[in-house]
Amino acid sequence: MANFNEIFDVWADNYDETVYSSDHEYKEVFENYEGILEEIAKYIRDKRDGITLEIGVGTGNLSKKLVENGHYVVGIEPSKKMRERAKSKLTKVVLLEGDFLNIPLYNKVDSIVASYAFHHLTLEEKRKALKLMDSLLKDGGKIVIADTMFISQSYKEKIIKEVEELNAVNLLNDLNREYYELIEDIVGLFKELNFFITLKQMNKFVWIIFAQKKEGGKDE
Repeated sequence: MANFNEIFDVWADNYDETVYSSDHEYKEVFENYEGILEEIAKYIRDKRDGITLEIGVGTGNLSKKLVENGHYVVGIEPSKKMRERAKSKLTKVVLLEGDFLNIPLYNKVDSIVASYAFHHLTLEEKRKALKLMDSLLKDGGKIVIADTMFISQSYKEKIIKEVEELNAVNLLNDLNREYYELIEDIVGLFKELNFFITLKQMNKFVWIIFAQKKEGGKDE
């Protein structure tokens, strides 16, 4: 797993400005940001009596919403600066250092969520991360992942060309550096683990994968 902590330590102070402002090159990536967080919270509303794990807490926006909706949240975040920013918002959240491949938990949880973070992993790392998440998830538990992903390779190439034409240098660098997958490839990883899957597109870039672990891990 690539180490992006230096990037996020620098971004921590103005991350919220980026996600909530519409005057920057990432505006389409973060379009409907609040709606994305709301969709995640809505899907796991029935798990409020248990433990919700968020991986890649960032500055704490999703965890804050979950706490407001009555969840007990444990947050994992590799960036020290991001954890510091999150702590200023999340007085009721346990925040731990870790990442998708290093989750310092031993007890099973009822739901696992992540937003704008899964793309830091290669496809094989995503497979390993989902296996780890699956091992920590109770039967009937839910995983929700919101991230940039693409319906086809041709659509991905089309988007990259549009970004090039806009001269959105930072976004273009991200699209070429990070591991934004095709939807079918990520769905395939969930199917390997026998999850029920539904999807929803939230903007030009971002989709949400809603996944529920089958009782007993077996086909019905």
